[in-house]
Amino acid sequence: MDTNLVQELKWRGMIHDIMPGTEEQLNKEMTTAYVGIDPTADSLHIGHLVSIMLLKHLQMAGHKPLAVVGGATGMIGDPSFKAQERKLLTVEEIQHNVQCIRHQLERFLDFDNAVNGAEICNNYDWMKDYLFLDFIRDVGKHITVNYMMTKDSVKKRMETGISFTEFSYQLLQGYDFLVLYRTKGCKLQMGGSDQWGNITTGTELIRRMEGGEAFALTCPLITKADGTKFGKTEGGNVWLDPEKTSPYKFYQFWLNCSDVDTARYIRIFTLFSKEEIEVLEKQHAEAPEQRILQKALAKDITVRVHGEEAYNTAIAASELLFGKATTEQLNALDRATLLSVFEGVPQYTISRAAIEANPSLVDLAAEVGMFASKGEIRRELKQNSISVNKQKVAEGCTLSAADILASGCILVQKGKKNYYLVNVTE
Repeated sequence: MDTNLVQELKWRGMIHDIMPGTEEQLNKEMTTAYVGIDPTADSLHIGHLVSIMLLKHLQMAGHKPLAVVGGATGMIGDPSFKAQERKLLTVEEIQHNVQCIRHQLERFLDFDNAVNGAEICNNYDWMKDYLFLDFIRDVGKHITVNYMMTKDSVKKRMETGISFTEFSYQLLQGYDFLVLYRTKGCKLQMGGSDQWGNITTGTELIRRMEGGEAFALTCPLITKADGTKFGKTEGGNVWLDPEKTSPYKFYQFWLNCSDVDTARYIRIFTLFSKEEIEVLEKQHAEAPEQRILQKALAKDITVRVHGEEAYNTAIAASELLFGKATTEQLNALDRATLLSVFEGVPQYTISRAAIEANPSLVDLAAEVGMFASKGEIRRELKQNSISVNKQKVAEGCTLSAADILASGCILVQKGKKNYYLVNVTE
């Protein structure tokens, strides 16, 4: 193959464990490999991006990627390093999640390439008609309980308890690998380091049942430099779905990463070459206050996940807090983005009828409790420190329908840092 995938992943810090012979197999011929994703939600989050980038690099190196969405295993839940059992989903919930995930994967992988186009498989397709008795007779007899008990993912749950349902998960995941080996010629499974036990169960099944050879490669679980979990914010996961995490918040997550974390993330989550990254790091070291590395990371990944337009909107939204934005830019933001930007800012509600009845800014601000008194508002107006929708206003200012933004809000600002958001109801 033209590109040595293993060496590419190594310099990016994306290999934790690798089975002997994997690199030789990848260098020998086009290899089909897969990553499994359990559809426990109707969106992927940034924790999934590591596995997706493994598939992306695999395809760029000339190999064929498979994304196996676990419609069957998702009905059980992977016990790997979980403190307790997951909520079980219905078939309908899982099918909905599978369709949403497929749409998101299409932003990363090329599904139309005639030679090594990506494919999405759903293990529910080969498990839904497989009777339990047939499964334990055909597959279960090849893997001993002793073997399954040696897996770290199982051993860590023995004190708190593990159900037979979850205990059987590694056997089902191993069977996925066997099916893909038989039907797709798949010889490699990749995933996070917590999946090593499940993946090697699959290679063992292929060896015992087919006399074949298959391989395993895992990447490190990504954490922050301070040891806290990657991809979590106070609001929970950082999702790829813009309805769950706005492009603005998504962009801000990457922009606010520490220098230490960004140096790792830019290797893992972007397609920049080693030389390009070294240039960015040099520029960043010369002027760290400009956050050149963070901006490059945030732009690259926001554009790939949400598109150029959403990235530009996120930039415009970011400028709102630093006084650079115009009324036109403010008016171009949708309500969700505006609320994301001003999350935590004092908010007030007033009706459109109230504005029409008495448009005085002094009276309206006093009515909703924005300032302590009318006298305070008048003093601020005299000092030219009040803005409405990013435009300075003078004493005697009145509001009208034209001041209501497309988002249904009016933004009032005192000085440089004090914002007040007025929601206008019909």
